[in-house]
Amino acid sequence: MAASVRLLVRQAIRLSHRNITVTAAGVSARPSCRCFSESAEERSTHFGFETVSEAEKAKRVYKVFENVAQKYDIMNDAMSLGIHRLWKDMLLHAMHPQPGARLLDVAGGTGDISFRFLEYVRSQRERQQRRAVRFGQTLSLQDISNSYSTIETDGPRESTAVVCDINKEMLKVGKEKAESLGITAGLSWVVGDAEELPFDDDQFDIYTIAFGIRNVTHIDQALQEALRVLKPGGRFMCLEFSKVTNPLLARLYDAYSFQIIPVLGEVIAGDWKSYQYLVESIRKFPSQVRQIYGLYLISVISALTLITVLNFKFPS
Repeated sequence: MAASVRLLVRQAIRLSHRNITVTAAGVSARPSCRCFSESAEERSTHFGFETVSEAEKAKRVYKVFENVAQKYDIMNDAMSLGIHRLWKDMLLHAMHPQPGARLLDVAGGTGDISFRFLEYVRSQRERQQRRAVRFGQTLSLQDISNSYSTIETDGPRESTAVVCDINKEMLKVGKEKAESLGITAGLSWVVGDAEELPFDDDQFDIYTIAFGIRNVTHIDQALQEALRVLKPGGRFMCLEFSKVTNPLLARLYDAYSFQIIPVLGEVIAGDWKSYQYLVESIRKFPSQVRQIYGLYLISVISALTLITVLNFKFPS
């Protein structure tokens, strides 16, 4: 039964690629707007507010992050006034990973999510150990000996985090940051495309993508890959900007986004155009969230004015 449900989810993702709507009543087809005989050079998509070929978007997105890699973390602090750190912490608390979990952090860039993940599971392990010590104080010496033997043989494996990003410059900056922070154990860095992940099936307990999925050309394919590499019962978690619905806040947000953020990009990173794209990509994305995520019944577990955490547990 579980395998059948998992297969249905996989089929639903494939159906979205063919522009078919899945409803409670069944499946209804709409005329597809994509011509499958066209190449990536001919098919069009959005790069911010521009309409470009899919191949051109991939090249431009790569160039954007190649250009901003060295100043990426500084710009995140400047643009959000440091609030992005709270958003990422919110994601980790929603995730609540346990020792032994394997994380795949796609579009992981400079490693912020993976660093938090490893720190979180480390603190969880220490908490469990303290609890075990308190429990052991009420046991006999023989019981304590048996307990330690069980922990050694049956205890959880070490947690691991894989930072996967298509951009080598972002990974390079992330590696340097990890070394400066002394974070090396359980952490690896892999160059890879979200639409064609270089991993075997059923490898990870948790898949995260933070502020990255809007840059993916084929979101449906990225979700298909997420399902493939996650273990049965694995969790998909996406942190992304959401649409501001309050009219007053929306006007303030637009003014800040279009008038301030590109200026910060020019002053701090020496790159106005890249941050103009990032602002535009945020504006283009919410409609895709409704179109793509709504299909998979991904639940919104927490939403602030500007941010949404999407959490979906694939069937076991």
